[in-house]
Formats: sequence, C-alpha cells, structure tokens
Amino acid sequence: MKLYRFSPIKTVESLREAIQYIHFEAYRLCKNSFGKYLPNAGNVGVFCHYPDEYKYLTGIREKLTEPSENLNQKYFRLHTPITIPAEGDVPEATYEFLYIRQPDPYRHHVGDIDFYLEEAEYDKLKRRIGDGGVILGARVFPGSRLDMIELFHPDSDVLAYVSTKKMTDLVKITKSGT
Repeated sequence: MKLYRFSPIKTVESLREAIQYIHFEAYRLCKNSFGKYLPNAGNVGVFCHYPDEYKYLTGIREKLTEPSENLNQKYFRLHTPITIPAEGDVPEATYEFLYIRQPDPYRHHVGDIDFYLEEAEYDKLKRRIGDGGVILGARVFPGSRLDMIELFHPDSDVLAYVSTKKMTDLVKITKSGT
C-alpha cells in the first residue's frame, strides 16, 4: 500500500511534479478559504517521509540552490527559479526558495507554500479568526514561534500558510522546528 502521494521521491522529475502539485493544491486551499488568491511569497517546501528520500532530496537541493553558512537555514535560494504557468484561474507563480523538510511520522503532507497579506490586512484576519470568526479551512498556526495562519482541508495532503511579507521573509532564514 502506498501511503504518500509522491514519496519516496527518487528523481528530479518527480520532485518537479510534486512541486507543481503543491502549487495547485495550495492555491485551491487559498481560494476555498478566502474566495480569492493571495499573493505568493515565492517559497515552496517539499516534505519527506523516508530518511533515504531526505538524503537524496537534500543532495538535489544542494545542486539546485545557493549554499549558505547559516546553520539555521530553512529555505535555500534556487539558482534558477521555478515558474509554474497559469492554469485556469490559478495565476502563474515563481518560486525562488526551496525547503526540503526532514521526515515527520506525524505528517502525511506533500508540502506547503506561503501566501502573504499587507500587515494591517493580516492583523485584521488574525483577529477575526482569534475572536471566533470561522473561515473554512483556516486557523491560527498553533504555537507562538511563528505568526501565521494555516490553510488546510481534511481531504488535502498539502498545507498553505498566510502571514505578512516580513514574516514570510523571516521564515526563509529560520530553521524549522520539525
């Protein structure tokens, strides 16, 4: 029985297919929650489920991205950004940063992307959710480490996050807790 949609990813082509899938599924989550598409922060995370997959994808990432001396680096800048053309009403997006996440036995997801809002608009959205306002498929990210809103759906194996531009830039240089 195959538990994960793409894992273990064993080729560069499979990695690209996973990134394209993450892109379209995250945009679907965004539209389902807000009725519109938010601006894309330009980073994509691919989640591993096997130690060998993580080792392989980290090696691929090292070839595709610029090196960093920051030991806490999470996202790495791609030498050549990945552009996914518009399809239907989903806009074109360019990903400049790539994150390969270590295996997590509690996560089945393929990966995630980030969207952003202007600070005032984000604060208003976060207050609305915090005050008990229901936005289908959106919740304040659990824990105080990151100020983000998580987009999810029980039938989806992708996550998306919404924050301010400042926070999405901070996430690119901070090591993940997982």
